[in-house]
Amino acid sequence: MTIEINLLPWREEVRARRSKRFYLALALMALIGLGGGFGMTWYYEQRLADQQQRHQLISARTAELDRDIRAVSQYEEQVTSLKRQIEVFEQLQVGRPQTVHVFNALAASLEEGVYYSGLNRQGSQLRLTGLAEDNRRVSDQLRQLEASQVFDVPVLSEVESTDNEMRRFNLSVNQQMPDGEGTEAP
Repeated sequence: MTIEINLLPWREEVRARRSKRFYLALALMALIGLGGGFGMTWYYEQRLADQQQRHQLISARTAELDRDIRAVSQYEEQVTSLKRQIEVFEQLQVGRPQTVHVFNALAASLEEGVYYSGLNRQGSQLRLTGLAEDNRRVSDQLRQLEASQVFDVPVLSEVESTDNEMRRFNLSVNQQMPDGEGTEAP
């Protein structure tokens, strides 16, 4: 007697179970993969949104700093302008007594018979035009200016006769700065 065992249905059952487990595992892996993909996408979108917020905050702060920098630049320009104005005022304050000294020295050194008709000042140089009764008085006037402590040696540039027998002269002389004056404001 031979017994014949038919294993075909049993093999099909095992094969069906394996197939079912395989497809179940495949579906489960697909769900895990999709869930992981969606999770990673959500995570990176959140990171991107956070980074964009940081970018916006940095941009806003940068704009504030730019406005502050412009304001500081304007303040620096105003400070520079005010410093220049203060320097001009200080120079004018220092120059006030010098101008008085110059006019006093011109008046004190004026010889009899000599008249000044014009005065031009450029920096420390004075250009004088005037009239004198004769050449000797022009020479005396030059000596008086040279003897003054306010002026350097005068330079005569022109002497000419006029119709009424007066002598018209042009001279230039540099103003001397007294010691200590001009170094500090009064």
